[in-house]
Amino acid sequence: MLETEKYMKEALKQAQKAYEKEEIPVGAIIVKDHKIIARAYNEKEYKLDTTKHAEILAIQKASKKLNSWRLTDCDMYVTLEPCSMCAGALIQSRIRKLYIGTMDPKTGACGSVLNLLQDYPFNHKIEIETGILGQECEGLLKQFFKELRAKKK
Repeated sequence: MLETEKYMKEALKQAQKAYEKEEIPVGAIIVKDHKIIARAYNEKEYKLDTTKHAEILAIQKASKKLNSWRLTDCDMYVTLEPCSMCAGALIQSRIRKLYIGTMDPKTGACGSVLNLLQDYPFNHKIEIETGILGQECEGLLKQFFKELRAKKK
């Protein structure tokens, strides 16, 4: 198994935790020196807070662990393409590379709707790799929304 797949599986475990708590199943991990230093999943519904996305929570945990807001030697693995809020946080935290499971054609800000990480003259650019365990990441999201729609009927 590739290292990227190994880490995306860990992000998927976080997404599964969100799924079990009826949150949109997005998981994120941050890796530094081949070690996971932060894990998180969406907590927006539970905390009633729009900013409680997996990416933001993972950045906060990694910053606390490293005692620094600069995550220049860190990579993030996330199951769903980040939105514009999270993309901005990735730029601000100086993440080195972003690995994305599946893209988000409705609100994605790392290549789908727009690409904040590479297409604008910000002071920091982030390398992006997409499609890591894409079918698994997309499948979990599709199942979640299928069940959600069934509950609403």
